[in-house]
Amino acid sequence: MSCAHAAGISPATFGVLRLPRTVVVGAGQRFAVADIAAQFGTNVLICTDPRLALSEELQALVRILKDRDLTVRVYGDTEAELPTPGILACVEELDGQETDVIVGFGGGSCMDMAKVVSVLLTHGGKPSDYYGEFAVPGPTKPVIAVPTTAGTGSEATAIAVVSDPDLGMKMGISSPHIIPFAAVCDPELTYSCPPSLTAATGADTFVHLVESFTAITRKPTAALANERVLVGKNVLTDSIALNGIGLVGRHLVTAYKDPENEEARAGMMLAALYGGVVLSNAGTAAAHAIQYPVGAMTHTPHGVGVGLLLPYVVRHNFEAIQPQLAQIAKVLGRDIGELDQRDAALAGVEAIDEVIAAIELPATLKDIGLQESDLAHVAALSLNSKRLIDNNPVPLDLEAVNSIVHAAFVGYRTIR
Repeated sequence: MSCAHAAGISPATFGVLRLPRTVVVGAGQRFAVADIAAQFGTNVLICTDPRLALSEELQALVRILKDRDLTVRVYGDTEAELPTPGILACVEELDGQETDVIVGFGGGSCMDMAKVVSVLLTHGGKPSDYYGEFAVPGPTKPVIAVPTTAGTGSEATAIAVVSDPDLGMKMGISSPHIIPFAAVCDPELTYSCPPSLTAATGADTFVHLVESFTAITRKPTAALANERVLVGKNVLTDSIALNGIGLVGRHLVTAYKDPENEEARAGMMLAALYGGVVLSNAGTAAAHAIQYPVGAMTHTPHGVGVGLLLPYVVRHNFEAIQPQLAQIAKVLGRDIGELDQRDAALAGVEAIDEVIAAIELPATLKDIGLQESDLAHVAALSLNSKRLIDNNPVPLDLEAVNSIVHAAFVGYRTIR
């Protein structure tokens, strides 16, 4: 697929936007789940994790569902990073039981569990049957996604990420058929998130928005939307991404330092939703590709890894994304009125650095325990995430990824 930048094509006339059928945002809106679920039948499965299964918030949700005369089953053993044996265990436990609608209640793993269980209940098989893009053959049982963190954006995405122990790596299922029917985003569910979780999930949101806004621009053929789930930067995702970046700039640091600030929590919940929308259509790039092996080796949170890597990735891509970086500088509050494009872009890089530093993420890969001897292996494994590597605004080969990884290890932040 040729690059539109290289061909001199403006992206301003092409866009792709695949979304949940219903999006509900606001304090107290989690109680809208009962009305939505009742549209599909009487048997509700809730996928959540062990901590949330015992929470008052979940018990309250179960009560309102039962008040609508719905039968509710809670699967509360969803594991972090979503290993595939746990998905199969959930499906086996449901054998012979009718399920009309599935609620994913929790972080990204819980929502992705609901998506993959929906696929398996509808089409059978095992998760590996659906790895890659467009492998889900048709519609699935409806999913209602209820995030309890402001980060992954899974409530709005056509993507589910699982950990496959047989392959020793994370794998993705990408299909428009797994976009949740409804995303119900209630910031009250994030009030109890500790600062470290707020930082990690908020960084994930920030990287979704920045990488999608600075992704490759592809030549807009009539077949593009049917050839790729992630089509690259486009006119429909750009405005959403910029709005989301502005929300992060106004609210992430406050939510991190003042967890009870309701305005900041609401702003970050909206930013996370926007991040999910843009990553599901435009797509992320190098920071996400490199984080997958980094996370596996260091056992650090996904958001910490991508947030740490973002300053190095935007520097590597700098020459190709100066106009976008200038716009990012503006929405993050920098006065760029008197600056030429390069200086305005440099202001954007500095503004990105400030957001990451303010939530106290580690500054280098060395700081999270990666060894220098691991760097070549990380770079090689990063290339396995081809859909993300291909989405980067400049072409990436092993040498280029190695340069990003080495810079992120030693903290080298000079723009060439």
